[in-house]
Amino acid sequence: MKVTITGRKVSISSSFAQRTEKKLSKLDKFFESDAQAEVTVSQERNLQRVEIMIRNNGMLFRAEDAEDDANEVVDKLVDVLFRQIRRNKTRLEKRLREDAFSNDVLLEEGDLESDFKIVRSKRFPVKPMDVEEAVLQMNLLDHQFYMFRNMDTNEINVVYCRKDGNYGLLEPNA
Repeated sequence: MKVTITGRKVSISSSFAQRTEKKLSKLDKFFESDAQAEVTVSQERNLQRVEIMIRNNGMLFRAEDAEDDANEVVDKLVDVLFRQIRRNKTRLEKRLREDAFSNDVLLEEGDLESDFKIVRSKRFPVKPMDVEEAVLQMNLLDHQFYMFRNMDTNEINVVYCRKDGNYGLLEPNA
C-alpha cells in the first residue's frame, strides 16, 4: 500500500511517519499493492487531528479523530479502519453467498435483512443554479448539504458544510 503523509501547519517527524506506515501495513492483507492511503495531520487548538483515507478499487475507507497525541490517534484509527474493512468484507461475502442461489429461488423483497435501514426517502426537483446560489439555498433551509444541477457543467453536484465552518463541493467524475 502506498502511504502519503501530509501535515497541515504541522511538521511531520520521520519517527511518526515510520510508525504510521508500520501501523497501516497491518491493513495490507486486505488490499492489492495499488491501494493508496492518505494520512493528514493538523493542529486543532490543543489537539492533533488525524484523518486516514484508504482508496482501493473504487472503495473508500475513512476515519478521523483528534487527541493530544497523534500516535494515539493513529492507533485508534487503524483499529476503526480494520473494523470498517472487516465489516465491508463480511457484507460482500454474505451478498455473494446469497446471490449464488438467486437464480434457483426467487426471494421476496422483504426476505433479506440489510445491515442498514433507510428511514426516509424524498424526491424533489433539482434546479439549475450556480454554486454560490446553492450555498445560499442550503443556508436558508438550514441543511447540512444541498443537491443541485450546476449551471456551468449541467451535472448534479452537492454542496455541504464542513466541520471547520467552510463549504465543500461534490462533483461526479467524468
